[in-house]
Amino acid sequence: MTMPSPDVPDTEAEKFALTTSRHFPEWLHRMRASLAFTTYQAGKLFFLGLGRDGRVAVFERSFARCMGLGVHQSGRSFALATQYQLLRFDDVLPPGGGASGEHDAVYVPHLSWITGDLDAHDVVMPADSRPVFVNTLFSCVARVSDGFSFRPLWRPPFVTRLAPEDRCHLNGLACDPNGQPRYVTLVADSDVADGWRDRRADGGMLLDIASGEPVARGLSMPHSPRLYEGRLWLLNSGTGEFGFADPTAHRFEAVAFCPGYARGLAFIDRYAIIGLSLARDNRTFQGLPLDRALAAHGAEPRCGLLVVDIETGDTIGWVRIEGVVRELYDVAVLPGIRNPSVIGFITDEINRIISIDEG
Repeated sequence: MTMPSPDVPDTEAEKFALTTSRHFPEWLHRMRASLAFTTYQAGKLFFLGLGRDGRVAVFERSFARCMGLGVHQSGRSFALATQYQLLRFDDVLPPGGGASGEHDAVYVPHLSWITGDLDAHDVVMPADSRPVFVNTLFSCVARVSDGFSFRPLWRPPFVTRLAPEDRCHLNGLACDPNGQPRYVTLVADSDVADGWRDRRADGGMLLDIASGEPVARGLSMPHSPRLYEGRLWLLNSGTGEFGFADPTAHRFEAVAFCPGYARGLAFIDRYAIIGLSLARDNRTFQGLPLDRALAAHGAEPRCGLLVVDIETGDTIGWVRIEGVVRELYDVAVLPGIRNPSVIGFITDEINRIISIDEG
């Protein structure tokens, strides 16, 4: 499947190609869900659903430097971190869908918190719908705050000062079912500006927010910690590994190898959906253990999604993305939604989307 972006001129350089494994549409149908993923490199939010013909349907809109996706437990709202704001989207169709043609959900931006460029990474949408996010620039976990850019909630104990210096490259956030922050990932326990870059290969940590103590050390650019089915899962991105942390043994247990820079993790049933990116041609992504691991597996890095059985470690489905999109950041599951759409800001469609609160 090759499709042009609807928001930009139709030129060959601006197209992308998306292909899937043969049984991926069947898997989506069986899960009764759709997927969302972000790419800050191309500035796009994508939805993957199923059309009425049973084929994979792709929907996308442009948002500057879109990063973390936090889906509300209802599935009818989500938060999106962008370059200088956090946006809340709500499905304006009634439960069970409505007369919207092909789509059974229409997510509309209804609320924005202007934060400034904080390099926000992971974002979570708690029950109160006020996003909590990783403020990477200030090396802290933060909450949106009316009248301010952010309210700091927590920072690693080794970070001695709240400063806009990206000292440790705090990036990932795992919350409990109530939306309370529990664990974070970071690239290195540095307390100087940009100090994390010098220890990318093995300085990564998974920290317990309550104690400030490490659950696992010696990781390579870890991302996307998630609590699911009684385990603390994460991506050891610099080695291309998906696995879980053993808090008792203080170590990371790999479950599957990912042929690409793994970043973005979501779950449904017994499956993990993992985002993959091509490595950038700069020092940050060069010389990592992932290079050797790819060579040992006889694999080339790819951009796309993997669907992994968390009980066996087997890849049971995949999505490959080629062309203009080369890097993904986050992945989310939209449960109970067959084929979602989203309203953006570039075209005039947002002028015509009006909903009435009659409650």
